[in-house]
Amino acid sequence: MICPHCEHRLLRKERPGNRCAYCRRVYALDPKTNALELSDLRVRRVMAALSADGRLAVAPGQLWYALSRRSLRKSSLGDAWNSFTGVLGLGLLLAGVLIPFVPAIVAGGVLSLVSLSVVVARSAGVGRGVPQVDRAAFRSEVLTPWLRVYGELPPGMVDDPVREWTPDGAPPALPRTAPPKTAPPKTVAGAPAPADRAAGVLLCPDPSVIAFLAAEGVAGHYGLALVRTLDEAVALAPRGPVIVLHDADAHGALLVRHVRDAFPGIRVVDAGLPVRKVRGLAHAVPVRDRWHRPDAGGRRALAALGEFGTAELKWLGRGWGFPLVGLPPARLLEVVARCAGRATGRPDPARAGAAGVGFLTWPSTGPAEERRK
Repeated sequence: MICPHCEHRLLRKERPGNRCAYCRRVYALDPKTNALELSDLRVRRVMAALSADGRLAVAPGQLWYALSRRSLRKSSLGDAWNSFTGVLGLGLLLAGVLIPFVPAIVAGGVLSLVSLSVVVARSAGVGRGVPQVDRAAFRSEVLTPWLRVYGELPPGMVDDPVREWTPDGAPPALPRTAPPKTAPPKTVAGAPAPADRAAGVLLCPDPSVIAFLAAEGVAGHYGLALVRTLDEAVALAPRGPVIVLHDADAHGALLVRHVRDAFPGIRVVDAGLPVRKVRGLAHAVPVRDRWHRPDAGGRRALAALGEFGTAELKWLGRGWGFPLVGLPPARLLEVVARCAGRATGRPDPARAGAAGVGFLTWPSTGPAEERRK
């Protein structure tokens, strides 16, 4: 790997304890010792790509997905032991035939069969979509070492504490590590005073998306309170529209129905990712959450919506989905700005700003940095 400080190319023996043998400085991440094979330089390159060189905020969940894309495409089934099992099984089988020794033949045959079955399952896609590092572990395994070495989050990142953002509350305590290079959106002439601007609600369960939108000024510009739960939205008793942002998964689809039931007299806008469209995009890499699959009641509720075909219901029922944090930040901001502008009747300058930044289409194979070590 290359030292992030002095840019020397380091062999494994030249970087004991994450310390460069040349400049003697400590770095945070070694590709040989973390599951995502990350280095400090790779994190910086991906952060620069996501943030358009600091012009946009990036939340931890967005960085997690960008760094996990490559591993999500691969099957993790049997990574640690399948090669060893195959070699051991073949060795026992050959030894049993040569000796001859029946127990060795039986054991070797069983191990070889297991190894072959794993290879077949991997080729069929079993085990894909499961992240090598989940979002909770990403904080402890990547962000914590980074903080320990550099004393701050990667440049351009805003943290995502679990809290509610309201346009008339205190400014969000989310200072960027590197300040944005573009000015914040200007107040629209004739816009109501801040105390009167919480006319609507934007509900999104993902804390990283909420932190990102708060940092980009969505709450203040459109007069929307940013909340994460339906209970929080109900407590605000909004007078205006309720915009629902959600992942393209079973829980997101059911969330929209619950919100509409909770607000019968208020316009509810489904601004979430459409399952059908996402599944048709070759470069949208889905995630499978095997521990939070919809139960039998959830699957019946999905079918009752009448929005999904048989294949889509099966896909959702197995825990598949595409997370909002997988959208490039500029694309996510552009979509939210367009939707919020239509729902509130206010202009959406953030959309024009995002268009100038780029990343308005799905990445062909992920950020360019994902193709480099």
